[in-house]
This record gives sequence, structure tokens and C-alpha cells, in this order.
Amino acid sequence: MTSEDATLVVSAVRTPVGRYGGSLRDVPTVDLGALVVGAAAERAAVAPDEVGSVVLGTCLPGPPMTAARVAAMLAGLPESTLSLTVDRACCSAMTAIGVADAQLRTGLTDLIVAGGMENMSATPHQLPRRWGNRPADVVAEDPLIIRNPVLGAPVARYTGEVGLEFGYGREAQDEWALTSQRRWGAAHEAGRFDAELLPVARPDGSVVDRDEPPRPAVTPEQLAKLKTVYGSPTVTAGNAPGLNDGAAAVLLATPRTAAERELRPLARILGFASVSGNPRYAAALPADAIELVLKNAGATLADVDLLEVNEAFAATALVTTHKLGETYGMDVAGLRARTNVDGGAVAIGHPVGASGARIVVHLIHEMRRRGGGLAIASICGGVGQADAIYLEVFPPSNKENGNGFPQ
Repeated sequence: MTSEDATLVVSAVRTPVGRYGGSLRDVPTVDLGALVVGAAAERAAVAPDEVGSVVLGTCLPGPPMTAARVAAMLAGLPESTLSLTVDRACCSAMTAIGVADAQLRTGLTDLIVAGGMENMSATPHQLPRRWGNRPADVVAEDPLIIRNPVLGAPVARYTGEVGLEFGYGREAQDEWALTSQRRWGAAHEAGRFDAELLPVARPDGSVVDRDEPPRPAVTPEQLAKLKTVYGSPTVTAGNAPGLNDGAAAVLLATPRTAAERELRPLARILGFASVSGNPRYAAALPADAIELVLKNAGATLADVDLLEVNEAFAATALVTTHKLGETYGMDVAGLRARTNVDGGAVAIGHPVGASGARIVVHLIHEMRRRGGGLAIASICGGVGQADAIYLEVFPPSNKENGNGFPQ
């Protein structure tokens, strides 16, 4: 694939991220998805009946079967629109973008909305089995205690252990969490999220127009007082994201379709890669995915201007950048200075089925604000898997040939 054949991103949008039990708790997952599906088309001036397919990730129980199909129909897309629902845990939304990219390149259709959605506040408790209970109490299970079904332990526990193996203890993880919060605060004050956000109207008539989880005024002392969770040696509620609600999506187009319809591209996809590995070392897997996507593109990390690494935990960003620094012989401090420059999931939140798209959406808008360039987003999840997407982002003033395509 040459860069001229690469799939184009023609819009990128997300809802604000809601805190657990917050303003979005009563907005169903598929309704959140419908909002960004509709907005992704509308922002590119694409009519609903022009969208050929919708590919959305979601991974927690609660939404109806074929959730992407339901979201597409709620968004007003016609019954003829194809759909695909992706469950790859935290990778789901980024995997959805990768699948949509492949569908476009194989000719399935020429315009696809891809992304993800999750309302963790609405996740129901589960009963462990349907049959076999005589009159007795039944213990419900909570899917929000994110356990590895293979290792049989909470993800927070072994992520903290792996952080220690790489030399990053509680203090280092708290320091990264503080950086994430303060970067979000500076970006929010400067309006750097405004272009990507889609305000959400609630049933009571109020509007949610900003992320709820961030705590930019938190202090090191406050973080240090928090107790560790789920038996982890280092992970606390302060250096890990909360349980969150939100949705994000991009509208993807083939170059030919974008040119014919005069759609102005924001970015092009130069590569997408997925990896699998030891679930215990999930915090390091984004580095492997980034290395693979760069190798496939014939590029190196020195070519990349910005990185987004989903902060499943503060330890994830630390371990991933540590490993990348070793692999490419780069200064780790310098690498971290261009990673999650406006804060990450520790501050913003981690609606698991949507986060892979959220970081792509923000990366595109932030790179455009900086005048364009090369960027990578990566996320781990799915019981020891990770994705990475390599983007060329175009500057916002790029109008050389009249429709926004670079010459």
C-alpha cells in the first residue's frame, strides 16, 4: 500500500467522558454510540444514506446484541447500512478502526464510521449460571472488577507487579498520574479539546460538554494517601482511570470517494498493527504494537511527532515508553514529553469500549493544531493484546488543490 492509496479520516469526534455514576449514567451505551455515529457523518457533510457501514467496539455486558447495528439505526442511518460489533476488550474501538480500514481497502464500501462506545455506569451485575440453583441465595458477579479470565487475577494486581519489575514503583506511578492530570488541566484551559467534543443533552435538559473525571488540582500528598486496590502493590484509584462512560468515532473514506465528494481529509492511515503476548505483561504490549506498525511502514520512532498511549494504568505509559526507549535507543524523558501531551486516561477516564477511538480522535485534533505531522496511538487490552495505528495528520489550512488534499 502506498500513502496515496491509504484510507482517509474525514471527521473525528467524541462525547465528553462521564465519571462513574455521573451525568452520562442514564444514557445507554447504544445511544452514546448513535450520537457519535451521527456526528461523524454530519461533521463531514455526509448524508446518513451515504455511510456504507458502521463498525463499533463495546465490551461490557448491558448493550443489546449487535450493538453497532442498533447504534447505526438510532443515528438515523438506513436499514441497508452494514454493521459490525467488535469486542476485543480495551482494544475494541481501535480494532474497529483497523477493521474498517481493511474493509475499505478490500472494496466492501467507500465510507465507514468506526469507533466505540461504553457506559460502564450502566453495566449490570451477572448471575454466574442459569441452572442448578435450589432454594438458596445466589451471589452476583460484578463485571466491573476487571479480571483476567486466564490468570484469574485482577489486572491491577499484575500491572503493579510488572511496573515494579521495570523499576517504576508507587511514587513513579503517582508522579505520572499527576502529570496526566496537570496536562489535561492546561489543555482544557486552552480549549484544546473543544474541536473534538460533542456535547450530550441529558433527559433532564442539561448538557454535558466537558470531561467529568479529571482532577487537575490534585496534589502529590493526596495521591500518596490513597490505598492500593485489588491486591496490587502500587495501583490506586489515583494512578489508574476510573470506571467511565463515553463514545468516540471517526468517518473513514477511500481516497477516490473523498476526492469525488470533495471531503476534506484530516489524516490518512499509514498503518495498523495488532499483537498478542503474555497477558501478565499487557502494560508492555503497546510498545510491541508500535514497533510492528512502524516496521511494516518502513519507519522509525524518530519519525513520529506525538504518541498517545492509553493509560490503562499509569504503569502502562511508563513501561511502554521505557521499552520504546530501549528498543530505539531514545531518551525516555524526551519520549515521555511527547506522549499523552494533553493528559491521558488516568485524568480523562477510560470507557473501555471507546478509549481506542478516543485517543485516535484527540491525536488527530492535537496534531492538526500543531500544523500536522506523523503520530501513533496505541492501546493494550483483550487478555494480552495490543493495537497501534500510524497516522499522517494534515494541517488545517491545507487547501492546495481546492478540496483539502495535500499535493
